[in-house]
Amino acid sequence: MNKYISIFFIAFLIFNTANAQGLLGNKDEVFTRQDSLRGSITKERVWWDVKYYHLDIKVNPADSTISGSNTIRYKVLNSYKRMQIDLQEPLKIVKVTQDGKELKYKREGNVFYIDLVAPQNTGEIKEVIIFYGGKPKIAVNPPWDGGITWNKDANGKPFIASSCQGLGASVWWPNKDHMYDEVDDMLISVNVPKNLTDVSNGRLQSVIDMMDGTRTFNWYVSNPINNYGVNINIGDYVSFSEVFKGEKGDLDCDYYVLKYNLEKAKIHFQDVPRMLKAFEHWFGPYPFYEDSYKLVEAPYLGMEHQSSVTYGNDFKKGYLGTDLSGTGWGLKFDFLIIHESGHEWFANNITYKDIADMWIHEGFTNYSESLFVEYYYGKEAGAEYVRGTRKGIKNKKTIIGHYEVNNEGSGDMYPKGGNMLHTLRQIVNNDEKWRTILRGLNSTFYHQTVTTKQIEDYLSQQIGLDLKSFFDQYLRDIRIPTFEYKVQGNNLEYRWTNCVPNFNIPVKVNINGKEQWLKPQAEWIIMLKTPKDLKLEVNKDFYVNVIKSK
Repeated sequence: MNKYISIFFIAFLIFNTANAQGLLGNKDEVFTRQDSLRGSITKERVWWDVKYYHLDIKVNPADSTISGSNTIRYKVLNSYKRMQIDLQEPLKIVKVTQDGKELKYKREGNVFYIDLVAPQNTGEIKEVIIFYGGKPKIAVNPPWDGGITWNKDANGKPFIASSCQGLGASVWWPNKDHMYDEVDDMLISVNVPKNLTDVSNGRLQSVIDMMDGTRTFNWYVSNPINNYGVNINIGDYVSFSEVFKGEKGDLDCDYYVLKYNLEKAKIHFQDVPRMLKAFEHWFGPYPFYEDSYKLVEAPYLGMEHQSSVTYGNDFKKGYLGTDLSGTGWGLKFDFLIIHESGHEWFANNITYKDIADMWIHEGFTNYSESLFVEYYYGKEAGAEYVRGTRKGIKNKKTIIGHYEVNNEGSGDMYPKGGNMLHTLRQIVNNDEKWRTILRGLNSTFYHQTVTTKQIEDYLSQQIGLDLKSFFDQYLRDIRIPTFEYKVQGNNLEYRWTNCVPNFNIPVKVNINGKEQWLKPQAEWIIMLKTPKDLKLEVNKDFYVNVIKSK
């Protein structure tokens, strides 16, 4: 993971400036040149558009090595002759060719600069082949601190998997490792010992028995895919399948598990068609019918790899048998199946361009858990679930991170992001319109990389409100907006405090048993002739604090 240090004096100045502006959050952080090379669209990246990868590798469990090549097909956007390819230490590039000729290259940390010889004419489609190998970083705490996991199953057979969100796919294969440019389609060829199976993204095209006693699995991905969504899963797998009758027709669902877990998986994975039914209702068709849906047992908790979702929740309900919401509803489903599959819509279909906007993945997917609950157990059950996740919100760092340095924001992007969206739903105050907006997101930004601004603008336009201060409050500030009120005689006075400038969202309240909407501002607003012995409650589905002043 990227390393950074806090500078007290600068942080103090930033804090006071932010306080004056009403935006509170992250201390200033110092980043390295490597962070910038990893997180920005450099001049060595911007001139070419990746169109196709053929990742062709040999995975050797005996010595924990990976070797092979990646053929990169690209379109020249602007003529330039230096290409940035990312590959993290200790892996090494051993050769680069174009048009059959070897090219010179130079390493700078985790970046390789390739000097191209052939003309790079605007509009042309070109190819370069990167040969590489070595022992990739071992995953320390996957999927959060990822790399390659080299485990063994209960029978002593190799059980291997990749996980690399944030860290980057270049931790195990060479590529253009920036989220803004997704490859259009991809062939993944993985050579493994003959007694093992590799499961990767897309559809299995062929399995080839090699002369040396190994087998090569060829998987083709026909849809755009982000780099961290590409994966390998290697083990003593068996599989079973079913067909989900979805909005776009028949969706092939394939399940890969270790042999001794087959029978329990056949029962436990029944959450998959339930998930698909609920999420197609809320978000629209599953985004990758052409590539199928797969759920693959992995030697770690799990991850949202596109069309190859990995699973390690021990075949338990909840999150390893616990309910993260504390409401009881979280034990009605397998958290990993629902959450990681929800990312097929928010992460793999709609993908952030910069990891600073990771809330687009995690906020919506956290919220999808409550929508799953609502679909099967009712609206109040779903609301109870998302409200229950508030106990995980820390409000110590902003949800949005620093741009162009591969820096993600606070883990609050999960529960606070979900509760922000739940609050926004209350403002919309029309469930069918809200569902239409969620489905519209997935159709408008179908298979696209996006920025927070694009999502904010879309929601503002569809809802018909200027939501800038709303998103500033929840995404770029650590304070919880506070509804403050007081009773003066027969008058009710109320306002928003603890807020960014111009925060003015409406809020639903109950006054002496009667529900109504108020529109607080920063200044006190007076409601005349309110009932005696006034009792006021703010609707609990709004993620706000409430203070009664004297």
